[in-house]
Amino acid sequence: MKTWQYALIVFLGGCSYGVLSTVVKLAYAAGFSVTEVIGGQYFFGMLLIWLIFLFTKKQKVKFKQFGKLLLSGLPFGLTGVFYYQALQSLNASLAIIFLFQFVWIGTFIEWALFKKKPDLNKIISISILVIGSVLAAGIVVDKGVTITWQGSVWGLLSAITFTISIFLSGSVEKYLPPVQRSTLIATGAFLTVSAIFPPVFLTNIPVVMGVAPYGLLLGLFGVALPPLLFSIGMPHVGPSLGTILSASELPVAVTMASVILAEHVGMSQWLGVVLILGGIVYGNVERSKARANTITINKIAK
Repeated sequence: MKTWQYALIVFLGGCSYGVLSTVVKLAYAAGFSVTEVIGGQYFFGMLLIWLIFLFTKKQKVKFKQFGKLLLSGLPFGLTGVFYYQALQSLNASLAIIFLFQFVWIGTFIEWALFKKKPDLNKIISISILVIGSVLAAGIVVDKGVTITWQGSVWGLLSAITFTISIFLSGSVEKYLPPVQRSTLIATGAFLTVSAIFPPVFLTNIPVVMGVAPYGLLLGLFGVALPPLLFSIGMPHVGPSLGTILSASELPVAVTMASVILAEHVGMSQWLGVVLILGGIVYGNVERSKARANTITINKIAK
């Protein structure tokens, strides 16, 4: 596969997360609790990825590899927990702004850990994304925004754990088949969420049947698909560009809210969506140019 195809796969992984907020709102409107919604999401998501795994190529996994992949599911699970906690004291638009900070946290971590200083083009791309996220979330036109320190802490923690998830997707046991890696990561995420929100509702058949349609959608787009798509694409695009591509989450969330929930989306929010998409394209194009120039220089040197 070509680099742009791997970039598209990561982009689609980000889009998958954008579906979640709309489905969660529908589940809440149907009367389900936080525990039932998040528990259903990770339970059905784990079942879906295991079902896919049964019919795909497998490779023998050592105990150490097994443990590392299960632990890699920890930040995936914590991201959902922290984000749901942030939503308890922040409105949805503000909570997603805090989560969206992963676009620069990823670059900062790469700089701090791997000494890869961001160039001007990357800084420009991230700046466009952050400005676009503020506009797309609608907090510019929302006069009733209230910020609490508890919600802010939970929101920033969700951004940090999401960033860690992206890094792990591109580095931990990346030579194993992507489906096999994703299955173990999703299992680790389910165990993490279950430890915090015990899924006792699973013993209540009517509740399970009622939450199943929402859980299957949330599980597919929030647990099964993202780790799989990130496992395929992230090792080839790198975590820094990966965080930029994953910014596709917010435009999808805004569009879904407008189309499915019939929420009013103003011109400033659509401008924010356009800016985010523009920032993603800019970051990807500039990286492609830099890569092409490097290849040309190497050929000349030879």
